[in-house]
Amino acid sequence: MRLRALAVAAALLAPHLATAQPAHVGDAFEILRTSNSEWKGDGSTGTTHDRDTLVARVITVSDAGVETEYDLPDDATADDRAREWAFPARVLKSRTAPAQLRNLAELEARRDEWLKAANLPRTACGKWYFTWNAFRVECDPESVLRTVEAFELGYEPLSEDAPWRDDQATGTAHLHRTPDGKAFLAELSVDPDAVRRDRVEADLVVAEISKKPLARETAIKVHKTEDISGTIKVRFDTDAAGNVRRRTKVVTLSIRQGEGVETRTTTEILERRPIKCAAGPNSI
Repeated sequence: MRLRALAVAAALLAPHLATAQPAHVGDAFEILRTSNSEWKGDGSTGTTHDRDTLVARVITVSDAGVETEYDLPDDATADDRAREWAFPARVLKSRTAPAQLRNLAELEARRDEWLKAANLPRTACGKWYFTWNAFRVECDPESVLRTVEAFELGYEPLSEDAPWRDDQATGTAHLHRTPDGKAFLAELSVDPDAVRRDRVEADLVVAEISKKPLARETAIKVHKTEDISGTIKVRFDTDAAGNVRRRTKVVTLSIRQGEGVETRTTTEILERRPIKCAAGPNSI
């Protein structure tokens, strides 16, 4: 599980689609997120692979919005739950207001127990460490909202020419349907400034973990001269009813500095699998 790291990056992962999503009390979904990255540069190559899963269950549907409980999958071990104090979390979403945590006190209590069990002082909050992977000590219960956002497929039903944008891209694209009618596609150009900001933050995290001081201004200067280009392609696969069941996002980057060139391709697949769908009058 890498949900703590996901909470940090979540704002960059979700597309923006402003349409309504139907929900019924009792609906339950398993949401799987996989990410594969390949890069090449300076005579070296590398790959990474990550996989995370959340289960979403609709608790209530009312004029106030849809309240959903997000939790680790049923096969999560005791160690998994010990590491992820933020789940289960109940989140209220509406069309007119920001998402709200509904079990804040419960999350705060679990966080305090987690810090105590890990023998971590409050001063460790917000800092990066490395054990078997890099992780940030997250102490803010509100961070669960960013984590949940990283598992959002977008809102359906989709339609031809619907706008789509991404925080790492420039401009707005419009979805177009594939000839077989089973998916929607869109493509955007990457925003070089957004990529530079991500690379600066990554350098600062590495410096913190390795305990090698690095000034933000120095990191910015290193990446300022990079020539960055690339594309972001997205595909939304739909079921027979037109609901989104899978989103595939491919980010391709070319980063040139001097005579050196780094290329990177990241493929992220987000898939929602029904566990139980309850048809009924309670919908929004």
